[in-house]
Amino acid sequence: MSLEGRSLVTMDDLSNEEIEGVFSLADEMSESMTGQSGVCQGKIMASLFFEPSTRTRLSFEAAMLRLGGRVITAVDISATSLAKGESIADMARVVGSYADIIVIRHPWEGAAKVVADYAGVPVINAGDGGHEHPTQTLLDLYTIRKERGTIKGLKIALWGDLKYGRTLHSLACALARFGASILFRPAPGLEMPEHVVRKLTMDYGGELRKCEAVDQTGKGGVFSLDAIYVTPSTPHQLAMMPDISIQVELEKGVDAIYVTRFQKERHAQANGGDDIKKAYPVVDKKLLKEKTFKQTLVMHPLPRIDELAHELDADPRSMYFKQAARGVPVRMALISLLLGARKVDIPEVKEPISRRKAGYPVYDRGFGIRCQNRSCVSVNEEKYIKAEFRIASRQPLTLMCVYCEHEIFPKYVASSEWHEGTLESKRYHSADSHWGRKIRLENLIVFDSESEARSRGFKPGKNIHG
Repeated sequence: MSLEGRSLVTMDDLSNEEIEGVFSLADEMSESMTGQSGVCQGKIMASLFFEPSTRTRLSFEAAMLRLGGRVITAVDISATSLAKGESIADMARVVGSYADIIVIRHPWEGAAKVVADYAGVPVINAGDGGHEHPTQTLLDLYTIRKERGTIKGLKIALWGDLKYGRTLHSLACALARFGASILFRPAPGLEMPEHVVRKLTMDYGGELRKCEAVDQTGKGGVFSLDAIYVTPSTPHQLAMMPDISIQVELEKGVDAIYVTRFQKERHAQANGGDDIKKAYPVVDKKLLKEKTFKQTLVMHPLPRIDELAHELDADPRSMYFKQAARGVPVRMALISLLLGARKVDIPEVKEPISRRKAGYPVYDRGFGIRCQNRSCVSVNEEKYIKAEFRIASRQPLTLMCVYCEHEIFPKYVASSEWHEGTLESKRYHSADSHWGRKIRLENLIVFDSESEARSRGFKPGKNIHG
């Protein structure tokens, strides 16, 4: 199986087997970093970083240079035609004619998908707003596997800003796919978004158990958990006893803590940002003295602020600088595979990557409803991007934006098929009524307001107001 010509926008774009193939090639390349200079000779990578970056940008550019390729760069929106009002799609078409592969970081969620749709060359998402950061997840998984030998069966704690930390959104789903259990330790008010939680439970199986912020160490809140995602491979006897299961699993120790900083650039200070920073959990020597963390790896995507003590830098359990270094061979492997410059033996995919990719119906009428996420690219460039969703559930009716994956719960539904096409039978109904489940998918029309339904010529159903 070849990755040539493919893009990496979300982690769902790679199967587990393909991820293992990337790791296999990264292992090979890391043993001879200076011996790869002919792999991508003559190829050009466009490095488009429209948000601040040090490690990710330099890691990608170092990877391409070590492969013998060349790099062209744009790092400031104000210095590009985007500042003049050029669409992302037009930019993608032009840059795609200059380069063989594009790496992009952008503040709008779903921007990388738009670039991949229009560029005509492979595109790698280097972070799109608070959505995903798939190559960071690749090097995180790579580090865990190198240090622990496996990912399946491990217990990984996600720590800090779970709401806006895009690295965590990619990592949580990847860990679930590889069979790890996940412990959620958010800062107050920064819990994992519902659309990510739903993806974990609906797409990858397993179960999310709320812990009501109960201290699991019994020592005054040192490690108070919000929730635990229990992998489907959990032994049956423990799965049948949730509270006991949590205690037993923690007594065995936590395999890794993945720490993230407070994402101040994505958090409105008006919503209590200063208070959150004061209550933000810190990983330091005191925490790691607990029995639960005796063998725990400490990971961080960097940069760090105050959530990770500098006193841990010399601790052999600290992995964050190793993570950053391993980003180069992992990205070298990925770039060379997407360009078709290298190939690896990848077993045939055994199962769907995600039900969302494999079978969720698409809703793409282009009217009646729009994404409610103000950071979504479909909202910011609605002149040419048609709203598109996947129908994640009918009970209740739940739509998922294809660009940012935020969930929407439509208020009203109608059918494109009405009796003899007469206006009297052209009606809309509450999405909570039986019509929300009864209308066939190919006929389903959704509206986010009554005014929108009326503007399309629909009249209220008999029971719309009671």
